[in-house]
Amino acid sequence: MLVGLMADSHDRLPAIAELVKRMQEKGAEFILHAGDYCSPFALQPFFDAQMPLSGVFGRNDGDREGIRAKAQQGMGVELYESPHSFDVGGKRILIVHDIGDVNDRSIEGHALVLHGCSHQRSEERRGNVVIVNPGEACGWLSGKPSAAVLDLDALRVEWITLEGPQWST
Repeated sequence: MLVGLMADSHDRLPAIAELVKRMQEKGAEFILHAGDYCSPFALQPFFDAQMPLSGVFGRNDGDREGIRAKAQQGMGVELYESPHSFDVGGKRILIVHDIGDVNDRSIEGHALVLHGCSHQRSEERRGNVVIVNPGEACGWLSGKPSAAVLDLDALRVEWITLEGPQWST
């Protein structure tokens, strides 16, 4: 099963839409998002692409009630407080906005820990756990919006980076 990984989209609709499109092209069945959508309208690209989304809120999600209300307008969008742990395809997943909000013991027993907040793309393995920050979907700091697709069975990450003058900040 292929799953899209995203964080820190910060309202940049063209980047969100392009990353969702590329995840779909790679075969992602749904997207996990580690927070910082920022505004309710940032969910629209997921609705337009008919891409299911599960995620947590981040520190810059100022209008949580508006974001929750927008999420209820479409099918397949589930948003939770951070951290949130659940099962997908027989794998335990933990989504947290800031990895500093969980301790090592909280990470144990998960196949995947998805986080954001730092806007820095990273992949780390601790035993059988893969810990991924897909970077900043918005690209506001780096000038290169990024996300990833995870093969949930193999726990293998494939990076997606948008490059070119239209993405530079």
